[in-house]
Amino acid sequence: MQTWSAEALGLIGRAQELEIAVRERWVPIWAVSTGGQVFVRTWYRRATGWYGGAVAAGRARVRVPGLVSDVLVDEVGELLRAEVDNAYAAKYGHYGPGSVDRMVGDAAAETTLRLNPVRGDGRETGATTGGVS
Repeated sequence: MQTWSAEALGLIGRAQELEIAVRERWVPIWAVSTGGQVFVRTWYRRATGWYGGAVAAGRARVRVPGLVSDVLVDEVGELLRAEVDNAYAAKYGHYGPGSVDRMVGDAAAETTLRLNPVRGDGRETGATTGGVS
């Protein structure tokens, strides 16, 4: 399994939103990193949309300014709940408790996905240095 480079983690950490595409449509979502890993959640789980598509496919493409990466999607649920909750609260707390509370609630925690970068599949766009080490 590839790991995120420090540069890629910094770009994701500074971006207020990460865009994810499972099919061809980019969707902006909140993303956090902790322990050298990248996590996303949804507060409204659906079989359709970005979340259901990512879980079903097990793959997606993500981008933030300066980085585009194909990723493998792992369902981790509440495995690292405290760490991921704290990362969401730290990064997005300025939006107020109404927004953050949804992302650290029980329903959202159950939807936690870890995004693992993929290297060398021929889909690089030139907008990135690869994002992996």
